[in-house]
Amino acid sequence: MKRITLLITLILTLAVGIAKAGEGMWIPMLLQYNEKEMQEMGMKISAEDIYSINHSSLKDAIVLFGGGCTGEIVSDYGLLFTNHHCGYDYIQKHSSVEHDYLTNGFWAMNRGEELPCPGLSVTFLREMRDVTERVLEGITIDTPEDERKAKVDQNMKKIIAEVEKETRYKVSIKPFFQGNEYYLLLNEVYTDVRLVGCPPSNIGKFGGDTDNWVWPRHTGDFSIFRVYADKDGHPAVYDKDNVPYKPAKHLDISLKGVEEGDFAFVFGYPARTNEYLPAVAVDQEANVIDPVMVDLRGKVLDIYNKYQEQDPKVRIQYASKHAGLGNGWKKWMGVTEGINHFHGIERKMDYESSFYDWVMQSRSRYMYANLLKDFKSNYKTLEPYQLAYTYMAEAGRRIELVSFAGRFTKLSEVTKETPQEDINRMVESLKKASATFFKDYYEPIDREVAAMLLGEYLKAQPADFRPAFLNDIKDINGYVDNLFNKSMFTDEAKVNALLNGFKANDAKKLAKDPALQVFQSLNGFYRDEVYDHIVSLTNDNARLQRIYMKGQMEMEPEKHFYPDANFTLRVTYGRVEGFKPQDGKTYRHFTTLEGIMQKENPEIYDYVVEPRLKQLYINKDYGRYADRDGTMHVAFTASVHTTGGNSGSPILNSEGQLLGLNFDRCWEGTMSDLIYDPAICRNISVDIRYVLFIIDKFAGAGHLIEEMTIIE
Repeated sequence: MKRITLLITLILTLAVGIAKAGEGMWIPMLLQYNEKEMQEMGMKISAEDIYSINHSSLKDAIVLFGGGCTGEIVSDYGLLFTNHHCGYDYIQKHSSVEHDYLTNGFWAMNRGEELPCPGLSVTFLREMRDVTERVLEGITIDTPEDERKAKVDQNMKKIIAEVEKETRYKVSIKPFFQGNEYYLLLNEVYTDVRLVGCPPSNIGKFGGDTDNWVWPRHTGDFSIFRVYADKDGHPAVYDKDNVPYKPAKHLDISLKGVEEGDFAFVFGYPARTNEYLPAVAVDQEANVIDPVMVDLRGKVLDIYNKYQEQDPKVRIQYASKHAGLGNGWKKWMGVTEGINHFHGIERKMDYESSFYDWVMQSRSRYMYANLLKDFKSNYKTLEPYQLAYTYMAEAGRRIELVSFAGRFTKLSEVTKETPQEDINRMVESLKKASATFFKDYYEPIDREVAAMLLGEYLKAQPADFRPAFLNDIKDINGYVDNLFNKSMFTDEAKVNALLNGFKANDAKKLAKDPALQVFQSLNGFYRDEVYDHIVSLTNDNARLQRIYMKGQMEMEPEKHFYPDANFTLRVTYGRVEGFKPQDGKTYRHFTTLEGIMQKENPEIYDYVVEPRLKQLYINKDYGRYADRDGTMHVAFTASVHTTGGNSGSPILNSEGQLLGLNFDRCWEGTMSDLIYDPAICRNISVDIRYVLFIIDKFAGAGHLIEEMTIIE
């Protein structure tokens, strides 16, 4: 008994230490429970200043940018900062060989020059409410899982319907702590968002894939947008008469910089973490699934690189695709390396051993007795199906021809009984999709990618774990040539000819297209052979995880637990600090413009330095944006817990003023989605002074600076 008590005491002590070092993604409406610790670490504002529904607070300046990043409002005229890589798709869509904003940057010198971004939205959280009791009403620990799910869904629909009657906001409910708690969200979504400015890629993506996820970084990873509203300040579709959105709060910007040990916090929308998984789940993700994705994506990227280096047009066409693919590729390598190097699986197993010992101390805890055994059984059964899904997605639907053809599935299934207005609606949607697809499609790349991926698919997956069309292939290259030569989906003119005047009788011809048939084979295999197994096992694992989460919280009643990230607004906090990734290697907490000059290599695109930037460096023409030591700081690190979705998030000082924009994590700490290690996990932010320096001194867009509130 003494040994167990001491072990739990040790765990609690470590938990407190970790929280102070930066671990945790905290719900803003409950931040009063963190307030004392945050203020002891140096915060000078209150939890109410960060999140309030009674008066304006920092939350009113934070947005979910698009579907996967964070942004922040920095002026009373709806001016918004986010990362360059978050705005990349929209910069790319506006780019052409004639107007290459990716390469040269873009700066609107007045509001009339700002570029509309159809499809882009920003979302403001207006309020959160704890609705756990109402959502779980009528549910007990013994409620069968199917009945529980139906009851939860029924309760949530009822609550949402009631709240929708009293508000104009978008209403949703999300689970927290694996479904042990539920919170209602009131959001306001603005859809008129315009591109205002972005630096050249040689600043916004300096270091490219080579430096991605790696410290030291010298990337000016920012872009600027503006949110527009109708004359009453409400969301509205794009209209030339819309006016800049006037926020309840915009962020003040600090020119004071950062020092080692300073308190800092990030406010944003982290996407997904799984900090409470059992060891078997972490092992499967890090050592089985991730290596497959790394291998396949790496081979695709090699092909992209070869063609992009040969043709400027292809470089632009595939820039966004390359960035999206490369980001995950490099991250997953870091996850596997970090988990194994820092003994993450062993640490999880040690914790599970203590959990099991705790369970065995009391009959009242026996409901948890078989949890870990059931996890192991489920994940062992799940593994081949998870691999089958991974290859279907990464080696089958990764082929652009096939994924594009798949968008025509519903049209290929229409009959004479299908109303013509439904057909017309599908056709119009597909015409837009076709224009977008062919703008950024280069068939030689796709052919080579297809041959490589299908070859890897055949080698890696047994016959009963791959779609039927693969089992009939004798010659990969011959098959791919036939596929691309016979499909209409490689030719924009043929696709448009089909869509123009499409009638129900044309569906049979469409259904016979070989690319669409490959898509159907992939989907049919997944639907018939894989989906039910994955859903059943995943649902059961979710049930086990909910119970395991409850058990962990019971075992450590004094610990302040945080819920995993789920694309809801969170606060994370820590200190500005460097780190020691290896014996004998120490990194300081910031980088400077001098480092950009040291990395300069005109022969490597990732390390080309803009002539204007070089001249500013030579002249030391940094204006008021220089650090007190006279250097131009570029980026800095902190022990703040971040993940995907936090890209573009503001990192703020003790007074809630903007210090920089979070854009990455260090390579050694990418495992933080699964296991957070306070000694090695660091987030990386671009220094706001470098952002302003580029806007003002490099781009000459000082009119934007004039909109902002600058704290000297």
